[in-house]
Amino acid sequence: MSTAGGAADGEPFEGDDRQYSPTRLPGWLQEVYGPDRSRPEQLSRAQLADLSPRALSVHNDNREVWHANIGPIDTPQLLALHADLREIVESNRQDGNKTKPAALVDAHPGLGKSTAVRAYGCDLFKRQVNLRGDTTPDGARRVPVIYIALSGNTQIRGLNAAICRFYGLPVKGDADTLAERAVDAVLSMKTVAMVIDDIHFLAGSTSNSVRMANQLKYLSNVFPVTLIYVGVGVQERGILHEGFSPRESPLAQFGRRTTALTLLPFQVDDDEGRLQWRQLLKTIEQKLVLAEKYPGMLAEDLSDYLFARSTGHFASLMSLINRGCLRAIRGGNERLDEELMNQVKNDAAAEEARKELEAEIKAGLKTTRPAQDPRRRRKSA
Repeated sequence: MSTAGGAADGEPFEGDDRQYSPTRLPGWLQEVYGPDRSRPEQLSRAQLADLSPRALSVHNDNREVWHANIGPIDTPQLLALHADLREIVESNRQDGNKTKPAALVDAHPGLGKSTAVRAYGCDLFKRQVNLRGDTTPDGARRVPVIYIALSGNTQIRGLNAAICRFYGLPVKGDADTLAERAVDAVLSMKTVAMVIDDIHFLAGSTSNSVRMANQLKYLSNVFPVTLIYVGVGVQERGILHEGFSPRESPLAQFGRRTTALTLLPFQVDDDEGRLQWRQLLKTIEQKLVLAEKYPGMLAEDLSDYLFARSTGHFASLMSLINRGCLRAIRGGNERLDEELMNQVKNDAAAEEARKELEAEIKAGLKTTRPAQDPRRRRKSA
């Protein structure tokens, strides 16, 4: 008997978990070129009941990994960020003797900035390879974009080692030796952009902004690529004006060479924001594979609730829905509602802000519902 996931009863079933690190070239290539997941079949309760225990386990396993990997979703925020990155990165056609301006994506945690920037990096990687070929004129593999993530108290040597480690190069030697090795790889593999995530860890939280800025200027001078920094509270540390007062900030080289971008949370203070929130929930709702899912389950019945629980932060929202779907599948509910979702735990920051938002919504001071329902507007037209 075949299972809903395509594996026969008794056969081993590995599942579609994809364990890799994008900070290593093989893992990054998997993220760039990995096949799209196949959406599990939408089955009714009766069809679920007809499955063998083995087939049901396989189907549920497929649904669980599917729900955990929904996205990235082309929200207005993500599309605007990608447009800004394209403008910065793809205008950087300066020769190697000129420093290329950098981009800094600085936003609060939980907004999906790392996912959004990696999505742009994957797109740029594929477009470069499609245009120029997957090998360089010298026969090396073309690697247009690389991705590294920093850890706490990273120094220059550690950063250079992370770059070498991405390319699969030895990490022995001092900072200068590693930098030379990394530059050789950048040049030979025709790398044009380097994403450095968690940049707020560079030099540690106790270091002053002048030292941090000098380290980032060092990178700009050494590597002939566009640097895309991603971090939290980077501008608040004063790094864009290198310790100068705001009046003196024009003197700061790093600030002049870096364009600061951000990714904003969803807001429902006006109809434009409410419509964007509604569209996001409708898009997610369409992707869910639950037997008793129905139109409006998220975008209508849970709209206010999900905004209060997530505070408009994309990562918090997706964690909440992913965990809710897991609970709905394993408990046999096969739909999301407030009673089930109240049992789901979410991140501490979202839970802390939840009470205030719920109180505002209950008092009628805030709503996620547009003043003019676009469906009614279309009907009246």
